[in-house]
Amino acid sequence: MSHVWRRLAPSNQLRSRRWGAETDKRVSGESPAVTLTKRIIPCIDVDTDEDGDAAVYTGVNFEDLEFTGDPVEMARKYNAAGADEFVFLDITASAEGRETMLDTVERVADEVFIPLTVGGGIRTRADIKETLRAGADKVSINSGAIARPELIEAGAAAFGSQCIVISVDARRRFDERGDHYVEVDGESCWFECTVKGGREGTGLDVVEWVNEAERRGAGELFVNSIDADGTKDGYDVPLTRAVCENVSTPVIASSGCGGPEDMHEVFTEAGADAGLAASIFHFDEFGIGEVKEYLDERDVPVRL
Repeated sequence: MSHVWRRLAPSNQLRSRRWGAETDKRVSGESPAVTLTKRIIPCIDVDTDEDGDAAVYTGVNFEDLEFTGDPVEMARKYNAAGADEFVFLDITASAEGRETMLDTVERVADEVFIPLTVGGGIRTRADIKETLRAGADKVSINSGAIARPELIEAGAAAFGSQCIVISVDARRRFDERGDHYVEVDGESCWFECTVKGGREGTGLDVVEWVNEAERRGAGELFVNSIDADGTKDGYDVPLTRAVCENVSTPVIASSGCGGPEDMHEVFTEAGADAGLAASIFHFDEFGIGEVKEYLDERDVPVRL
């Protein structure tokens, strides 16, 4: 398969061509690490339309979804635009208890020559295998991993940690049921993991869960904020920072991006390794090249 070669050099291990071996530190100020380029990642949320065909949708707070476009056409667009990676999320597969749209994944994989992450409905080692065989370089797992944490270990052992991305759909909680608290808007807050596309709470503290996922072999963490999703008011920086300060695994910040300034903030204030966005790219509010130029001018290492 033409996509297999990409797995030999996962993007979170690629060093910046421009920044070489310069070092920096995470927000926590702990041990120095080789500076890696910050990745800019467009994402498509895919569901079936009224005719049963795959289509891209965009919403707010994981609700009020509106048709946005064709997944294959959008994959082609972002590959040509200079995206560092591409994320395909089947947003109702877990909630509906069905498998990921592998036929659509295959067609998308034929259009992208950058790392492709696919999520939604992945519950078993066999699901991981079939998704990778369809052309994905990585799989994003949320509900399936929370239900069976040993799936992380099984996937990492069989296919390599670099293929296993643990997705976290987090929401803010202002009660006393959490384990790790931060101050948000003057109040003490913890973050709860949710499943089934944000439809169900789990009572599981996000910081506790990402630490367990890291111990079990996750190669990357994909942090989504239900509160910020689709708002374009900026990433949930307290959430992203809480994760980054407690793990050494690369972190993708997701949900709420309204422009290059928000990417800059989540990289410099929270320590994220990658910034994911949807709406600003889907509706041509900003181009990927435009975002990278903005970051480069402010000394954030990116691949131009």
